[in-house]
Amino acid sequence: MSLQTVLELLAKQKIVETMVHTQNTRQHDLVEGIVHKQHIVELEMVLARQTSSEIGRVLESVPLEDARRLWSLIAAERQDDILWEISKTLGLSLAGSRIPQFNEGQITAYCVVDGRVKIVELSNRSDFEELDAVWIDVLGASKSERNWIARRYGLELPNPEDLTDLEVSARFYEEESDEVHLHSNFLLDRDRESRSVPVAFIIHGDMLFTIRNEELPVFRLQRLRVRNQPGKSLDCKDLLLNLYGADVEYSADSLEDTYSTLRRVGQEVLSESVSDSDAARLLADIAEEEDLNGLIRGNMLDTQRAVSFLIRGRFLSPAQTEDAKEILRDIDSLNSHTTFLFDKINFLMDATIGFINVNQNRRVTQLTVVSVVFMPLNVLAGVGGMSEFSMMTQGIPWPLSYSAFTAVMLLVGWVTYLLLKKYEKPRSTSKILAARATQRAEGGLSRRD
Repeated sequence: MSLQTVLELLAKQKIVETMVHTQNTRQHDLVEGIVHKQHIVELEMVLARQTSSEIGRVLESVPLEDARRLWSLIAAERQDDILWEISKTLGLSLAGSRIPQFNEGQITAYCVVDGRVKIVELSNRSDFEELDAVWIDVLGASKSERNWIARRYGLELPNPEDLTDLEVSARFYEEESDEVHLHSNFLLDRDRESRSVPVAFIIHGDMLFTIRNEELPVFRLQRLRVRNQPGKSLDCKDLLLNLYGADVEYSADSLEDTYSTLRRVGQEVLSESVSDSDAARLLADIAEEEDLNGLIRGNMLDTQRAVSFLIRGRFLSPAQTEDAKEILRDIDSLNSHTTFLFDKINFLMDATIGFINVNQNRRVTQLTVVSVVFMPLNVLAGVGGMSEFSMMTQGIPWPLSYSAFTAVMLLVGWVTYLLLKKYEKPRSTSKILAARATQRAEGGLSRRD
């Protein structure tokens, strides 16, 4: 539809221009200028609505003269994207020696040179000439940039964000062209921003392609290891397993941080007193660690399915299979640890909520004490206000009688308060002893773990 629309507009523009040129009128220049501007506006509106790939197909389909006319109407900020969609020959005809750059994406190639792994940063398509890589990492590339790389190597590079809703069974599969596709989630652990980042893996021949939209600590760790241990991983499947193994290590480090946070929270929760503001802060910390623990468990299960798929599909060599089984054993140990952390989180959550209830009960108790203390005083005050009291104190000056009555009321209130405190003290002591016993039991459980 877009190609047909552009062709019709170009044809109309040519017809009108021919008619204007054949007419000998005094308003020839004015009419030609108005018509020319009208068609330019229409073409610009049509091109603005099209994607870079659609514009590329249009430029490849029309004659070179029309392609140049359309090229002049394309916004400068879109021209690099469109150059990725057209052939190199047409690009030279339209943009001259201009070479499209990876403006949005960061493309990194890992090549084996003399038995050593060399990291090459790719900035334009000329860098791909004579490139012999075992791993190409595509970070944050635009659709046009991904499409050009896909055409360069004869495969399809998806957008990882489009694969988030896929079912588990559709995340790992093998194409008829012997391409192996895997889609996994990797942990990005930031302060109060922990989340899972989707990454697409493609094994094409002897090359590994990774497509992602965010930088991840696991990939930074892999680059560091490749630089420090050159030549150790020369196969694309070894690199893939190393990435999954690094993800397991990174998740284990995050679990250690989670355990440290929960231990600190536990020491605060099991102290003798926790205010409501402290309880709210502790609940927020516990909820954050629970969310992180859930992310780690979900990612580990996803990694477990991916590694199991590689083993079942017989894509790995015997040595690589042993490495994959070792990764599965590490994942099993992490899964058991996440289960323990879930239990600890539930315990701390219940304990924090219990302290909130204790604080509320303490306020109710204080109100009850006040009510009990003033209850006999209310009775005495009622007696003192009756006429019989005036008759009983007849002959005694009223300041003296009422002063004595007030002293008796204060004495009764003080005795009542002392009796209540004496009754409350054994109960408070038993609560503190029970809390300390629970804290010691929790500490013993942590040491055994």
